[in-house]
Amino acid sequence: MLSIITITYQAEAYIERTLKSLAEQGHRESFEYIVIDGASKDRTLALLKQSPIKIDQFVSEKDTGIYDAMNKGLRMAKGDYVLFMNAGDTFFDAQSITQLLKDLETQPDVVYGDAQFVNLTGQPIGLRSEVTPHHLPKQATWKDFKFGMVICHQAFVVKRALAPAFSLDYSLSSDIDWEIACLKRASTIRKSERPICNYLMGGASVQQLKKSWIERFQVISKHFGIIPSLIFHLGIIGRGIRFAIKKGDKYW
Repeated sequence: MLSIITITYQAEAYIERTLKSLAEQGHRESFEYIVIDGASKDRTLALLKQSPIKIDQFVSEKDTGIYDAMNKGLRMAKGDYVLFMNAGDTFFDAQSITQLLKDLETQPDVVYGDAQFVNLTGQPIGLRSEVTPHHLPKQATWKDFKFGMVICHQAFVVKRALAPAFSLDYSLSSDIDWEIACLKRASTIRKSERPICNYLMGGASVQQLKKSWIERFQVISKHFGIIPSLIFHLGIIGRGIRFAIKKGDKYW
């Protein structure tokens, strides 16, 4: 069974699209749905009560941030695999769970795939592997993260037994650290044939880009060392400039 975990806070503008996306997947017996809310004061809780899909486990209480909430979801999860699909994010289409269940038939440790970027109104921008310099690896390993987060966590499914808690040392980039840790522990890693999710642009890491970059450097230094990380970040800057020139647009 798959545990799908949604983190919400003041998400009235976006939560309905996430709930609707899960409801249209079918295969309801194959996954549990967990929602962790950070004590929202807007209409988020009312919309969750009207959810078109049954919420199997739910909590609404104050937390210390995104990763504290994600850790709560991990602790509550009962499935063999976990996937985080946060408020505003959706599955790529109505066949996404069908494809994921196929990918999980051989019981790999990790399944990953591409993500389609969407804007705040839900309109597609393009696949992440095409509209950013982050090319999706054909056979991912943790070493692919030397140039940053190459796989969105919404497109990353891991065996719950292998998944560590998210580090609370980072407020914006702990998901990079978490995916690297998961991949280090994984023996069998499978790339899905289809994109897995639609990723809502404009999240916390984009809104606080400078802090996100500093934390990313800290994470990459933790796993690769400081000197290699400096070299990698020079490569990231150069790659971003080349990409922007080629596309005639900004990198981010």
